[in-house]
Amino acid sequence: MKRLFPLTAALTSSALLLTACGGSEGGSEASGGGAEEATVGISQFVEHPSLDAAREGFVAALEEGGYTEGENLTLDVQNASGDQGTSTNIASNFANSDADLVLAIATPSAQGVAQSVTDKPVLFTAVTDPVEAGLVESLESPGGNVTGTTDMNPVAEQIALIKQLDPEATSVGIIYSSGETNSQVQVEMAKEAAAEEGLEVVEKAVTNTSEVAQAAESFDTDAIYVPTDNKVVAGLEAVIAAAESKKIPLIAGEGDSVERGALVTQGIDYEQLGRQTGEMALRILQDGEDPASMPVESQEDTQLIINLQAAERMGVEVPQELRENADQVIE
Repeated sequence: MKRLFPLTAALTSSALLLTACGGSEGGSEASGGGAEEATVGISQFVEHPSLDAAREGFVAALEEGGYTEGENLTLDVQNASGDQGTSTNIASNFANSDADLVLAIATPSAQGVAQSVTDKPVLFTAVTDPVEAGLVESLESPGGNVTGTTDMNPVAEQIALIKQLDPEATSVGIIYSSGETNSQVQVEMAKEAAAEEGLEVVEKAVTNTSEVAQAAESFDTDAIYVPTDNKVVAGLEAVIAAAESKKIPLIAGEGDSVERGALVTQGIDYEQLGRQTGEMALRILQDGEDPASMPVESQEDTQLIINLQAAERMGVEVPQELRENADQVIE
C-alpha cells in the first residue's frame, strides 16, 4: 500500500519520543505480543517520485512485517529539500534521538547520517555507489553500523538505447549535479558506454535545480541522458521541455522519470528497492542482525519502459522491436 507522510525540514526531539522505547537494541516489547515497538527516523534528501517511491516501499515492508504506525511504530520522516546544510542538521538530530533505526534516502542524506549516527543501525537506499560515497568498506562486508541497498543502474544498457532509437546519432548530452558522488560515478560509466557506441559526450554540471533548464536548453546533441541525479530529476520537467523543443530523445535513469515524460529507460523499480530495504530493517529490528555483516543489496531485475506519448512529442519513432521487448509501454 502506497502512503505519503508529511515532510518537514526541521526535526524536534519531541517527535521521536516513544513510550517504553528500546533505544538501539531493536525496540521494546509491545504489550499484547506481536512485533516489538520501534521508532524509525527517515532522512530524505529531496522530494521526487523515485525517492518517494523508495520511502513508501520501505514503510510498506515494515507494515507487512507487523509494524503499524500509531500502534507499535513511530515514524519521523524528514526532508532536506535538496539542501545539504538541512540534511546535516537532520542527521545530527537523529543522532541525538531515541530512534531504533535510521533510514537515509539518497547519497547526500546517507553520507550525513553515516557521519553523525554511529551508535544505532543505519540503512540507506537509492545510493548508487556506497563504497565510493564512503558509506561502507565493501559491498560484501560493510564493516560498521551502516548498510542498505544500491540503485546502481545498467548505465551501459541505457546509453545503448540511444543508438537503438537513432542509429545515426553521434552525440549525447548529460546533465548532472557536480556535488553528488552518485552522479559523478554514473557519468564516468556513461562516458565509457558512449565511447563503445561511438557517441560524443557533452557534459553539463549544475549545482542546484534552478540551473537545470539552462543546461538542458544549451545542448546541441542528438539525445539527452539524465542519470539518477537527485537535483536534476527534481527539475526534470525542464529537461523534458528541452527535449521536446529540440525533437531529440530523452533517456532517463529510472522508470518514474519516464512516467513523468522522458522517453525510455532500462531501469529499476524504486518502490521494490524500498521494500527490499524495509525487509533488511525487519531483520535488524526483529532478528537482531548486525549491519556490519549484512551485505549491501541490489535489485537484479530491471525493466524496459517506453513512453510513446513522449516519443510523439519529441518526434521520435520507436522501433517495433524495442516496443515488443518493453516490460511497460505508456501510450
